[in-house]
This record gives sequence, C-alpha cells and structure tokens, in this order.
Amino acid sequence: MLSMVSIAQPAPASPHPTAHLPALAGDHFEQPSRYTDRTYHIHVRLPEAYEAQPDRRWPVVYVLDGDSLFPLLAPTHLFLHYDVRLPDAIVVGIAYGSFDPAVNKRHVDFSAPGADTPADEGGAPAFLDFLREELLPATEARYRIETTRRVLLGQSRSGYFVLWSALQAPDLFWGRIASNPALSRDREALFLPPATPRPPATEEPRVVLASGARDAGFRVVGAQAWYAHWHAHPDRPWALQLDVLPDGTHAASIGEAYGRAMRWLFREDIAQAATAAAE
Repeated sequence: MLSMVSIAQPAPASPHPTAHLPALAGDHFEQPSRYTDRTYHIHVRLPEAYEAQPDRRWPVVYVLDGDSLFPLLAPTHLFLHYDVRLPDAIVVGIAYGSFDPAVNKRHVDFSAPGADTPADEGGAPAFLDFLREELLPATEARYRIETTRRVLLGQSRSGYFVLWSALQAPDLFWGRIASNPALSRDREALFLPPATPRPPATEEPRVVLASGARDAGFRVVGAQAWYAHWHAHPDRPWALQLDVLPDGTHAASIGEAYGRAMRWLFREDIAQAATAAAE
C-alpha cells in the first residue's frame, strides 16, 4: 500500500516582491510613453512614515538607470535619513527591465542629437518630454510628492542627460546630481546657454557634479572643464557644486557620491533637524 504524502504547493508569487524588503517597500507600475515609444518599469520606495503621516508631502528623487541604481540608492537614502537627518523621500527608479541592449535603451534616451551622435541614438529630447509630460504627472497623481523638491540623479550616460536637462529645462527639477557623466556625445551642447532663463522669483535650483578621481582621465578632465565653464558664469540658472571623490571610481562609488550630494542639496533641512534634536 502506497503511503499518502502531502506535497506542499508553492505559494503564488507576490506581484511586488520588494514589499517584503522594508528598505525597498513601496510600489511598482509600468509607464508607457508616446514620446519614446516604449514602456518603462517604475519602482517606487515610499518613506517609512508615509502611511502614518497622511497629510504630509515628501521630496522625491528620480533615479535614472533604475535597473541597477534603484535597489542600491533607495536603502542608501534610508540610512542617510537615519544617520545624518537627511529628509526621508520618495525614491523613483526609472528602469527598462533588462540590461539587454534590445530592451535597455539608455544609449538612446541619454544622448542628445548632434554631429557626433549616431543616427540611432540622440533620444534625449524625447526622454525629457517623457519625464515632463508623462512620468512626473503620473507619479505626482499617485503619491504625495512635494513638487518643489524634485531631484534627478544619473550616472555615466545618464549623468550626461542630467547635465543636458539642466540646460534644457532648468526649473523642472530643484536638485540634480550627475555622477561621472560621460561627455562622449554632443559635448558642445553642455556649454550652450540655457534654453530658458530662471524666473527671478523662484528658488534657485541646485546642481551637483560628482567626479571620481580614479575614473578614466578623459571623464575627469571633462567634468572639470564643464564645472569651470559654468562656475565662471554668474548668470547660470542654478547653484553649482563640484564634489571630487579622492578614491572614487566610475561606477562603484555612486553610493558615496549620492550621500555627499544629497547632504549638500538638503543642507538647510539637515541643519534645521540637527538644531531641533539638540533642543
């Protein structure tokens, strides 16, 4: 006689597996774009107190190259909130869903059209329209976002896009972080006058350029040249900070670059929180 053995059935997969990782807990949705003609995976990490404080609005950090940077920087932000009183924030990772170049179009989305840009690249204007007309309205409709505290972060190619967008749409983001930007496509566009001047009544946006001293020499030189050019322009539309990481490499130092940049962007908030804690 055969014994009856109970075989446990596998539990159904969670639609949002990161919900079981508290440092990444939040949301995920797909955002199609009529501008780029593709669909993006949008990963969202919500602040720990998001549900407990239903009337509060939160700063937001939009992370390009979200396939790799979102799962790294979302917990990094939480630890900075714990250790240095950085305001907690909604972190939005903009991802493709794969590293396969057939799916991951960062070489298209993050390069501007120009004489040295291949014909199948140069999609930065369309990607900027996607952000401005589709993604930002979608996230701001879904979540309680403080729209005056938007931050955009990019690394390497996406770092180029961050700097390019700072000239094309200076007021779209309050803060921008470009880590080791790759200035290999239409470099001249990064030295042209801003597309629109900043209205005098608005708070001055802020740009941080992070450069690893151990990055490739041409990127280090390019970052220094860009900073020197705009630092010498008192009419630039944003406050500007160059943050050199003495031991920084091209990609692996992004956590340190993020922490240092965010401390500079939110320096008044951090100081205010420290004063309140001391009282």
